[in-house]
Amino acid sequence: MNNMTKIIVVGLIVGVGFGLWMIQTPPGKINGLQPANDVPSEPASNAQPPVLVSANHLSEPVEPPDPGQDWLLYRGSQGLLGVSSEQLPETLDLLWSFKTEAPVRSSAVVQKGRVYIGSADSHLYALDLETGQKIWSLEVDSPIEAPPTVLEDTVYVADLGGFVYAVNTESGETRWTYETEGEVAGAVNWARLGERLCVLVSSHDAFVHCIDAKSGESVWRFETESFVNGTPAVSGDLCVFGGCDAFVYVLRLADANEVMRIDMGAYVASSVVLDQSRIYAGNYEGLFLSASISDPNERWEYPVEDGEIVSSAAVGPDAIVFGDRDSQVLCLDRDTGDLRWRFKTLDNVDSSPVIVGDKVVVGSDDGRLYMLSYKTGEKIWSYEIGEPIISSPAVSHGRVIIGCDDGSVYAFGTKGGE
Repeated sequence: MNNMTKIIVVGLIVGVGFGLWMIQTPPGKINGLQPANDVPSEPASNAQPPVLVSANHLSEPVEPPDPGQDWLLYRGSQGLLGVSSEQLPETLDLLWSFKTEAPVRSSAVVQKGRVYIGSADSHLYALDLETGQKIWSLEVDSPIEAPPTVLEDTVYVADLGGFVYAVNTESGETRWTYETEGEVAGAVNWARLGERLCVLVSSHDAFVHCIDAKSGESVWRFETESFVNGTPAVSGDLCVFGGCDAFVYVLRLADANEVMRIDMGAYVASSVVLDQSRIYAGNYEGLFLSASISDPNERWEYPVEDGEIVSSAAVGPDAIVFGDRDSQVLCLDRDTGDLRWRFKTLDNVDSSPVIVGDKVVVGSDDGRLYMLSYKTGEKIWSYEIGEPIISSPAVSHGRVIIGCDDGSVYAFGTKGGE
């Protein structure tokens, strides 16, 4: 066989193989993987072609916080799983409320008997977990919608002016500030790069920023093509987030090299969940996706008719729960994407649910906090506050803590018990 014949044979084999792959690709709005070298990043050398992720880059399965443990960051874990091991009764009592001067769309975190939460009145508050009394407050430059994150003796939070603040948990004094060039609505997440502790934040400046947690100095920035609204998810050596350019990105944390991206077909306003090697994401046209980083062809899609998805998903042992703007809470089978149940509220569900044992807790724009059965979706309990609840629950020490557009922070639990 001469050289020209060999080239023709190889070309035919490659062409047939590519054609078979295209036939097997699931239909839908999602176009799949995109070459990484089209994304402008900083530094420019971090653009890499898509590669499959080996087990070395993935973390072990993440267990939800044990009963009585603190809730240190948005959604309870770096992967943003939205799961708690607490056991809640079927009826909750209002334990306390704390009034701020503007809507509370931030979500709470809990550490060492204190609740930290932001408000649109441009303050970060530290409250007593038992009583709701104010311990201290810090005034910042702009309204706060982002949830805080607590690491050791520092609470990190960002405001809509684009500033990230590192604050002493005891005194409420600012340790450093870091400026992005766009508003920040998502929470700070964290990761270790070797011995270096870093925090990650997304911004409407189209960048995801990696910042030294101790000094506030920039470690790296990764540029996308539009606003990045949600919180970056972290698992192992990987960081995942979605943006208003309609892509979900997967980066290596060590150097911000892009592993892959997935075209979602419409912009992603919510936070993407990362459970080891699997991504869970919804878009603004109502499409929900589950996809494997290790095997890009292993995925399922669920279309939600007339339901933009702003709520981030909670990932339970066998099911996924999220809200939409068609006034629904939906539960899908984790393996197949089949609908298990749906619960209808009276308005949008932008709040992100938390799975708490055999229950689901979530707020709604109809002004109610709901507790649903994880298995059936039936309503177990609800509490009417009266104004939209866009904040997402924090579940810790037997309490459910949530903000409301009426300007208050509420704590629910059992009176006389932890």
